[in-house]
Amino acid sequence: MSSGTILLAAAVLAWLVWGRRPGSAGRSAAAHARQLRTPLVRLAELAGVQTVRGRQAAQFAAGAEGERRTGRLLGVLRLFGWTVLHDLALPTGRANVDHLVVSFWGVVIVVDSKRWDARYRVRAVGGRLLHGDRDVTDRLRGLRHEAETVSRVLGVPVFSLVVMHDAPVDGGALIFDGIRIVPAQSAVAVLRGIARRHCGHGHGLGRRARLALKPYGRN
Repeated sequence: MSSGTILLAAAVLAWLVWGRRPGSAGRSAAAHARQLRTPLVRLAELAGVQTVRGRQAAQFAAGAEGERRTGRLLGVLRLFGWTVLHDLALPTGRANVDHLVVSFWGVVIVVDSKRWDARYRVRAVGGRLLHGDRDVTDRLRGLRHEAETVSRVLGVPVFSLVVMHDAPVDGGALIFDGIRIVPAQSAVAVLRGIARRHCGHGHGLGRRARLALKPYGRN
């Protein structure tokens, strides 16, 4: 049996075991979408009128769906002894971490979900990150901040990974300014590869992360 078949079977099992439980992946983004989609916004949408709040709500809803998809993918890592956490609050500010995974031996990776328009390719050109012709370099700034903050909280190095849904990634994967950007279908394999290549910080680090970083909106 190939490794790909084994991973697929494990992913299905993880979904059966964890995927049906009420999860928190995408919870805060979905809540923002609901808050923005007021009765007046819904009426405008029914009438075919676009509003600023309506567009913002659609963006948050799309982001929430991307996070839920990533959450289902990451569930397989629990079968290998990983800690998998979603939608975490940082100690200061209003930012949240989409996903945090800690390998059995303590390699820590902050995972960010992106769900971008499938019509346009994600590529690096001249030191900038582009989605089609749009410069999206600044959209990684938040991920850098999250990884740096988690690193300070846990006192260990933290890696960063962007899981890209829908939009194709140039060359099948990118490393842009130290941040890996990969298509969703290869995320689990890439995460396991990162864990194998780097020294961990002890199998108790997952529990430390769970205690130090609380779900967004509940700390």
